[in-house]
Amino acid sequence: RAELQSARDEMQASQEEARSVHEEFQSTNEELQSTNEELTTSKEEMQSMNEELQTLNAELQLKVKDVSRLNDDMKNLLERTEVAIVFLDPALCLRSFTLGSSRVFRFIPGDIGRPITDIASELVYPDLVADATEVLRTITPRETQIAARDNRWFVVRTAPYRTVDNVLDGVVITCIDITASKTLEQDLRNTQRALEHHIEAQDARLRQADKALL
Repeated sequence: RAELQSARDEMQASQEEARSVHEEFQSTNEELQSTNEELTTSKEEMQSMNEELQTLNAELQLKVKDVSRLNDDMKNLLERTEVAIVFLDPALCLRSFTLGSSRVFRFIPGDIGRPITDIASELVYPDLVADATEVLRTITPRETQIAARDNRWFVVRTAPYRTVDNVLDGVVITCIDITASKTLEQDLRNTQRALEHHIEAQDARLRQADKALL
């Protein structure tokens, strides 16, 4: 009887331990299920984020292509245009220039970043820096006709340089050769003066003829 009681007690203890282990297994299983659900949710979120990243990547690639195309357009503009265009930063240091600018300014590739005051120019334009500074201050373009040292003439236009965000970020100086127009203008003036002298001479001869008749 004592052995049976002892065996019964051991069996009850084993059942309680088994029950306790079962409960722990159930708790662990619930935790695993919860973890699995969280992992499933995280996976779905990761998939969603991956799709968003793919979409953003595609948009960025399109923007990169657009920027590259704009850079190519600007490069071709700077290299092909014969108009002298000079881009200066807010400190009036050289940012870039067209190849046509070499007919007005003595630029070399190493001049990028140098102050415009350090670069020789064919223009007889001592107020260039003062006008550029005034444009930066007032954000108002300035335009004037300037002679060159070799008797050429240019219309020099200084205007604000604005970024795509409409932020003032320097000035743009454009020099357009108007020598032909100036030469034609001078020829017309010379012709007008010659005609005026001819008319005055004719008037003088007529007056003399009138006096002779009297």
